[in-house]
Amino acid sequence: MKDSVKTRGYYEILIAVLASILVFPKPATIAILIFVVVSLFYYHNIKWTRVAIWSIVIIALPFVLDLIFLWNNDVLGEGLKHMEKRLSMAVFPILILSQRQDFNLLRILKIYSTIFTILLTVLFARYAIVESALFYKYLNGIHLWEMGYAFANSMGLHAPAVNMHVAFLVLVHTYLIACCWKRMTLRLRILRIILWCISVFMLLYLNTRIAVGIALVGILVIIFLELSRQVNIRSLIISTSIAALLLIFIVFAFAKANPYMLEKYTTKTFKNIDMVGRLDEFDDPEGEVFTSFVTRLSIWKTAWDRAQDNLWIGVGAADGKKELSQAYVDTNQAFLAKYKFPTHNQYLDFLLKFGILGLFAVVIYMFHILWLALKLKNSLVFMFFILFLVSNLTDDFLIRFDGIAFSALWISIFASQYWKDRADTNLLTA
Repeated sequence: MKDSVKTRGYYEILIAVLASILVFPKPATIAILIFVVVSLFYYHNIKWTRVAIWSIVIIALPFVLDLIFLWNNDVLGEGLKHMEKRLSMAVFPILILSQRQDFNLLRILKIYSTIFTILLTVLFARYAIVESALFYKYLNGIHLWEMGYAFANSMGLHAPAVNMHVAFLVLVHTYLIACCWKRMTLRLRILRIILWCISVFMLLYLNTRIAVGIALVGILVIIFLELSRQVNIRSLIISTSIAALLLIFIVFAFAKANPYMLEKYTTKTFKNIDMVGRLDEFDDPEGEVFTSFVTRLSIWKTAWDRAQDNLWIGVGAADGKKELSQAYVDTNQAFLAKYKFPTHNQYLDFLLKFGILGLFAVVIYMFHILWLALKLKNSLVFMFFILFLVSNLTDDFLIRFDGIAFSALWISIFASQYWKDRADTNLLTA
């Protein structure tokens, strides 16, 4: 019994460490290999359950699509590369949901959030020293539009992807504070608040719109839902109001230090919406609309139109970007053709690559998270659903390692929690 508990403890640490470095592709790849080897070494803990197979299949759906439509790629080798990239979507659910032992979700979240926050702090300190010229330029309010991207680039990462991870980190810290506050010592409360503040600072420094917006709303949602189980209505309203005022103060203070933030979230984002598909009419599209919503809309319109030509089977996973780039050329959109923009929308991406079945599969993949959230009655899982659902409206994270592994691992953890809880309930009522 003691050996089983000890093994479970090590396994939880391994999962938490893996989760904390998923945003870094090379270290994460090594960690995944170690995770697979360790899981297979403890093969005696593996036990298949028929009820959990549905979650395994759903989490593996994008990988299954690659397998089913492998024949539809112009070059078989390229199709295999895409399938290999999504292999973790089959590996994680199979290994995690087949484990006989239960996992302590709170322990995993505590270790993950602590390690990831420390890593970000160290990398930010390194960035401030190594890229001191850039750091002090932004400190003086110069070229603030590139600030978050410069920090992400210093880590070799894509800013929207890393900020999605950081947004989830903020939500995890909030969840731990909200649901464990009464059980924490004073020292632990102070530590958790410090870690929360660091994660919020990182979120605002990277400053990608979707991640910031969802994280700020998510903080209030988690606080409200978790405290509603612990306190009376009066205390709930007071606590949530204080949290809202604190967030407003933090955002306004950061916006004061970063005046570009207000412009980015208002005029920069929604300017020139009437110019969809006509970006070449701008004198300087790179400077005027490169990161604006009108560019996204132009990409989506082109992707949607191109997808209609192969609506039933798509154009193939490896050929989606090539076909979209050719569509820019065919429709005389030189600016989009120059940068060969991907779809920046996961739903359109799968529609273009796999046809109707692809769109159907990605919707099931997303709403499986909502189903788990409702079954677990867990505010963090619910906000993970909102974060990943909305993030994939403006980006395509299921074509990137940092989005593929991120979603597959956490959904597998949440699904494991649900199926284990259900099995324990069935045993008690048997």
